[in-house]
Amino acid sequence: MTQIQVQIGSEIPDFTLPASNGERVSLSDFRGKKVVLYFYPKNMTPACTNEACSFRDNYGELERAGAVVLGISADPLKSHHKFIQKYDLPFLLLSDEDHTVSLLFGVWQLKKMYGREFEGIVRSTFLIDERGRLVKEWRKVKVAGHAEEVLQAVQS
Repeated sequence: MTQIQVQIGSEIPDFTLPASNGERVSLSDFRGKKVVLYFYPKNMTPACTNEACSFRDNYGELERAGAVVLGISADPLKSHHKFIQKYDLPFLLLSDEDHTVSLLFGVWQLKKMYGREFEGIVRSTFLIDERGRLVKEWRKVKVAGHAEEVLQAVQS
């Protein structure tokens, strides 16, 4: 599969994915707002839970700064619903089960864990401006302090 990597300063091609609110959500639905698009490997895992809760805890300030938060993983919607309910997440989670959007952003990659190789999402976050252009990216994210760093970028 060819990966089209998005570039800083370029307009992000529109995409549509099923969302945790039961609708199909497109990136273009959020024109006029900043979008914090964060890709994470799997619902209910320790690091992904910490990251989601950190975005939850900073959500009010992100919203006041004119941003929406969208989380994307390859998990099915049913799993997203449980994750949102368990951790009271105030933002939408999108399901990228066929990896289309993950490939577009270049985050679906070969990974290694415990000597095993597999394909999966590399934790990454992208800040998209009100016109749909990529303004900042964080790849291979370490969770601690990340949401606060994203908040600072949104506010600046």
